[in-house]
This record gives sequence, structure tokens and C-alpha cells, in this order.
Amino acid sequence: MSEPQVHGFCDPRFTAARDAFAANLKSGADVGASFAATLNGEFVVDLWGGFSDAAGTKPWDKDTIVNVYSTTKTMCALTALLCADRGLLKFDAPVATYWPEFAQNGKERITVAHLMSHTAGLSGWEGKLSVEDLYDWDAACARLARQAPWWDPGTASGYHAITQGYLVGEVVRRVSGVSLGTLFRTEIAEPLGADFHIGLPPEHDARVGELIPPETLLGANATQNDIARRTFAALTLDATEPRTTGWRRAEIPAAGGIGNARSVALVQSLLANGGEVQGKRILSEAGVRRALELQIDNTDMVLGVPVRFGLGYGLPSAIAPFPNANTAFWGGWGGSLIVADFDARLCFSYVMNRMGSTTTGDARVSGLFGGMYAGLMAAA
Repeated sequence: MSEPQVHGFCDPRFTAARDAFAANLKSGADVGASFAATLNGEFVVDLWGGFSDAAGTKPWDKDTIVNVYSTTKTMCALTALLCADRGLLKFDAPVATYWPEFAQNGKERITVAHLMSHTAGLSGWEGKLSVEDLYDWDAACARLARQAPWWDPGTASGYHAITQGYLVGEVVRRVSGVSLGTLFRTEIAEPLGADFHIGLPPEHDARVGELIPPETLLGANATQNDIARRTFAALTLDATEPRTTGWRRAEIPAAGGIGNARSVALVQSLLANGGEVQGKRILSEAGVRRALELQIDNTDMVLGVPVRFGLGYGLPSAIAPFPNANTAFWGGWGGSLIVADFDARLCFSYVMNRMGSTTTGDARVSGLFGGMYAGLMAAA
């Protein structure tokens, strides 16, 4: 394997972030990765480097894309925020208002906001599923509609690792008439020119980088309580799924999104910039700020750590401190991350192929995070 190279550009104010990115590649902490940031809606950092395969034979190019797992949830959430902004749904309305079949087994009072904040009591499926079962949208949603909640909805969060995408996505489909992946593509990604896909067309397969699975399976350490164990009991994922055609073509709005740091930062810059980026208004400012509306502040029953959830996003907390309170973020299994700072009008994203075992943060982003904020403070 040759020495990994760093490509792209970086505003001189944020050289420390570039240095951290390069150090991750040089040390082997990263094999291939991308990092991008916008300030006031304009790119100030756009870096990529290393290799897109585990063997180190294929360079990570400008247009390399990879599966980002739960960072996809921010795209799902933004699409739901778009629907609410257009008056198609209300977050405080019962889910059954839009999806009547959902009102089974005591779920009549579960609201759309409960789905967005992981408090619906449906963090996993009853029974066993194969990965291929995720590719049958109607069947996966029907199973959730039949289930009873595992706890009193709205009283606590339990991370809906895979189910959230089907739950929110089915509401979006019912109110818009098209799938969440389609609505995201036509109303958000394509207008912005963002190379992010929930359901990847085959013409992009050649650009998909190879994820390097972590040492442990998703949910392997979920032993702290019965809810955590049940959440991951139905389905086993080992991070090789994105290599398959079935996974790439399917719409899995909580875990199946494919893109790079540039595309993630571009889309989520809508939050940090009042719903408008580079002259294209997608949502109103009030519409994007709804992401900051606190829904629950507790120790999550699945993640096992203190979390504060807004509408579809994590909010700053004791274990996720940010300089500015009006910040929304989330990350994906393995280490990908998106941060949207409304106060600084800053948005940055990290996407990589070497996966860490954590679902609650990754040490590789600390230098990137610090470099961005150090640059802002120095320029102030």
C-alpha cells in the first residue's frame, strides 16, 4: 500500500482540520475518507484521500461514495421536515392520521414526533428478519404496524436503529404519494446537485467504495437491558451488506444512504443556513429550525448513553458538547458524522470506509471538529 494522499482544498483558516484529516490517513486510522465543511452556505473545506478499498489499490477519488449508515437518518429527517414545512403533515398528529393501519395494538396515540425522536417504542421488529426482508418495503412496514410498542410511547427513547426509516418513510409516502427516497431525490438532492442517494441507481455502482467492517456486529454489545437486546435480536448486520445489489437498490432511510462528505454537508447546510443554500431555497427558516425542538432528554435505552433528541436529530448534551446550543447532529455506525451549527452557520461532515465499532462517536473526528471551531474563533 502506497502513502495515502490528500486532495481537495481547504480555506487557510481551517488548516488544523486539514492536518487532522491527513494525520488520520497517515496513521492508518483511516484507509479512505472525505471531509467537507460549509460556512454561510459556501464550501470552505472539501478534502478526500486515501484508498476506496481495503487492499489500498484504488484511490479514494473526488466522486467516491460509500454507505454512511445512520447518517442517512438526517436525510430522512430533513425530508419529513420538508413535508411538515409544506403543510403535508403535523408532528404532533397521531401517526394513524396518515397511516390508519398503524393504529393497532395500542399505537393510536403515537405521534409523528415520537417516530422522529426514537420514543415510539418500536426500536426493533418482533421475530426474526433476514437482510433481504428489508428490501420489501410494504412487508417491513406492515410488520411494524401490527406490533405493540415495547414501552409507553413518548416517555423514553430507545434508538430505532433501522425501524425509524420505515416508520418515518411510510408517513412521508402516505402524505406525499411517493417514496421517501424519491421525494428526497427530486425535492432536495437534485435541486442542490447533491450526490447522495437513498436507493442507488446502478450507473453509480462503479464509484462505491468498499466499507471495511468493524470488529463487532451491530448491536453485539447491546446487553444493558431487555430493550437493547430486543432491538438487535431480529436482524444481524455485519457491514458487508452495502456490497450487494439488493442493499444498494433498496430504500433503507435509516441506514442505507450512499454519498460522501461533500454531498452530506451540502444537503445538511440547509439547516445551518435557514433552509436556503447557494441561492436555492428548499425549506423555510422556521421549517428547518424545528429540528432543534427538544423531544426527549434521557439515557437512551438502546444506546446506553445520555441523549437529547430534537425532531430527527441529536442535540448538544453532556457527552456531545458543542460550542453553540443551536446545533443539530447525528452520525452513523462506523464513524460518519454530520454537524449543523445554526448559530455559526457552519456545517461539516466526515465520511470514511474503515469502520469503527462504535455507534456513539468516533475519536477520528475530534481533530476535525476542533480544527473547524479553532479556525472560527481565530477569525472572529
